[in-house]
Order: sequence, then C-alpha cells, then structure tokens
Amino acid sequence: MGEGLKFILYFIIGGSILTLVTYFGSKDKGILAAFIALFPMVSLMSILTIYSDAGSLPVLDYVKGLLILTPLWIIFLLCVTYFLPKQGLFVALVIGITIYIIISVLLITYLNY
Repeated sequence: MGEGLKFILYFIIGGSILTLVTYFGSKDKGILAAFIALFPMVSLMSILTIYSDAGSLPVLDYVKGLLILTPLWIIFLLCVTYFLPKQGLFVALVIGITIYIIISVLLITYLNY
C-alpha cells in the first residue's frame, strides 16, 4: 500500500471514530460515546500501524507511554468534570489541558524520553 493511501485510510478510520463519538455523545448516550472513544480498537489500530511501519520496539515504547500518561489523562478528565459546571467548557478544557501538558513535560523530562 502506498504511503499516501495508508494515511488516507488512517484519516478515514480516525474520522469515523470521532463521528461515532460525536453522534452518540450528542444523543445523550455519553456512556456509549465514551465506550467507542476508549474501545481498544483505537489502540489496536495504533499498535498495528506503528508495528507495520517500525516493528516491535516502537510499539513497546508506545504502550509504555500510554501506561505512563493514562493517570495524567484521568487528571485531565477530573479537571473538566470539576471546572465545567463552575467555569464553563472553555476554561475547564484550558485548565485540564494545561495541567496535563505541564505534568507530562515534567514527567517526560524526568524519565529522559
């Protein structure tokens, strides 16, 4: 498969997942939307595409990165949950993303990645 065609396929798959998440989330089916967004298929596709491009060592680095950053992602979600009713969506997202980035940079620097 050509390089351009491969990235078009990735774009279509990612766009399809985002479309499903948005559709179900806007239809008051937040659990189903979250299930789709967090379904291991996204990780599976990422693992398969990284493996096909670079082999097993980059896949291991990717999975380790997911394990290390997952607690920070949960902190991001807690920030959005806490600040959304008090400050609105934009402020909640900015605070959550800012905290995620700051802690991630410190952690990545500490771990020498």
